[in-house]
Amino acid sequence: MKKVSKEKHLEIFYKMQLARDFDMKINKLVRRGFVQGMTHFSVGEEAASVGSIIHLRKDDIIFSNHRGHAQCIAKEMDINAMMAELAGKVTGVSKGRGGSMHLADFKNGNYGTNGIVGGGYALGVGTAFAQKYNNTDNITVVFSGDGATNEGSFHESVNMAATWKLPVIFFIINNGYGISMDIKKATNTPHLYTRAEAYGIPGHYVEDGNDVVKVYNEFEKIVDYVRKGNGPAIIEVVSYRWFGHSTADAGVYRTKEEVDSWKEKDPMKKYREFLVKKKIATNEELDEIVKRSEKEVDDAVEFAKNSPDPTLDIAYEDVYVD
Repeated sequence: MKKVSKEKHLEIFYKMQLARDFDMKINKLVRRGFVQGMTHFSVGEEAASVGSIIHLRKDDIIFSNHRGHAQCIAKEMDINAMMAELAGKVTGVSKGRGGSMHLADFKNGNYGTNGIVGGGYALGVGTAFAQKYNNTDNITVVFSGDGATNEGSFHESVNMAATWKLPVIFFIINNGYGISMDIKKATNTPHLYTRAEAYGIPGHYVEDGNDVVKVYNEFEKIVDYVRKGNGPAIIEVVSYRWFGHSTADAGVYRTKEEVDSWKEKDPMKKYREFLVKKKIATNEELDEIVKRSEKEVDDAVEFAKNSPDPTLDIAYEDVYVD
């Protein structure tokens, strides 16, 4: 990393740990009926989300996808309100009506997770157009998985963004599978970032997306390029989800050996070793952050449990502009 303070390093570690603990806790609570609706975990992909979003300003905008818990936490979404939303409570970020795939926090520039594959692409082009039209130097980042890049909306959106030189970054987290479909069987392109060439924009690649240092350094260059008004860019970061596609997926299409081999590349373990080896932080300091994260997640669960359920009249709220 370049010119990064100890405080920034510890912030990155904390957000990665909080994302990990949040999803690990939810994974347990799903079986107890705590979570309302479908949930997709980002365990194993924390470095990609936090290592990129840490560069963004509050007024920069992100569009997440269905696997967006780590991105929401990285963009400063309140975990009490996140947990309450997953529990279907009125104190949730979407008043308990959206669940995991409809988490949004406009005041912090998070325009929402999305249950539609590739659903954020065109929306991100829209906000990027507004940012350019209003002469801001803010940018938009649209996150998606590898499978979503085969959607027509991806190509249409990248083409329009490139033509109009909009300040948007298309961020692909390639975890190898679109639900159960191996990406190698779904596209003849060895690397998805090379699709940028067809639109005349830069394409970037991070082969080890579990290394937050590499993600951070590569994304820093892209943010600087796009923020200066040079137009859009694509980045592909290779990572892996430890669990199935969703809570309904046992992941039988993957071997235990494959999953275990990726767990050995745990981004949390990798970053901890880096921080200790470089004498940026001690194991004791990092252990304190882990304890803090675990407590905050436990407190969020209690907040959600003690929050009221929505009443029926909430169905009539936020339907029309007041």
